[in-house]
This record gives sequence, structure tokens and C-alpha cells, in this order.
Amino acid sequence: MFRVGMGYDVHRLVVDRELIIGGIKIPYEKGLLGHSDADVLLHAIMDALLGAVAAGDIGKHFPDSDVKWRGADSGRLLARVREIVEERGYQVNNVDGTIVAQKPKMAPYIPAMREKVATILGIEAEQVNIKATTTEGLGFTGTGEGIAAYAVVTVAKRMV
Repeated sequence: MFRVGMGYDVHRLVVDRELIIGGIKIPYEKGLLGHSDADVLLHAIMDALLGAVAAGDIGKHFPDSDVKWRGADSGRLLARVREIVEERGYQVNNVDGTIVAQKPKMAPYIPAMREKVATILGIEAEQVNIKATTTEGLGFTGTGEGIAAYAVVTVAKRMV
């Protein structure tokens, strides 16, 4: 049996923060503001996976009111979400993510992001697709105020 999940996340761009997307540090004059490292792509993937197995969302599992998640590495959080998926009897089948950002250009970093996500989820890089788009200067992403990400995943019931 297959199940599908969809995730979305957005964070504001600010100075004096590192820009981490897909688990990869990207050189840029601004970074994403958030309680953790604010990795929008990994957050969208986590919400998609949790949704696919009806396990709530990242706010339920990693609330921003809990200081232990302050500055947390989202790769660590994604690894925990993978455990939740497996505890519910599923395995990750594929991930399709979209980063929405006017700047910086994401293309040079996408292969490393795919590898990073695949490694954390224990799947092959061929099971992970990541792409990026702009909004042609429109909206908060187009004006450089923030970056958003969408993710769709499928999970399959593990065979015993």
C-alpha cells in the first residue's frame, strides 16, 4: 500500500544567519530565520512524510516552544521523522521537492542536496528529486524577503 504526503514551509531571509537548504550550506549574504536552522526544504519534506503516515506535523514533534530544538540541525530532525515513518510500518519510496527563491541560484547545490536527503532517509539519490524556481520577482520570495519550499512524498508499507 502506498500513501502520499505533501509539505510546505517558508522562512524569512535575514542578515547574520547561515543559509542552509537541503542540508547544504549555501554562501549568501542572508540566511533563513527560524527556531532551528530553518532549512525550508527539509522542513517541507518532514511535514510531507509525517502527513503521509498521519503523524501530525513538525510543530507537534519539534515545537518551537521547546528550547532543546533551538538551532537544531534539520538533518537530525529529518532522521527522527524517518524513524517515525518506520515505526508506523512504512518506508520512504520517493521525495519530490521544490525550492522557491529568487536568489541565490540553487542549481549548483541541488546534486549535493539530493545526496544529503537520500543519505538521511536511507534511500538512493535517484529516489529524490529537487528542483528550484523563482516567482519572477513577485511576492515575498520574488522580493527576496524569504524562501519557500514544497515537497511531495510517497511511502510504502514495509514488507515483513
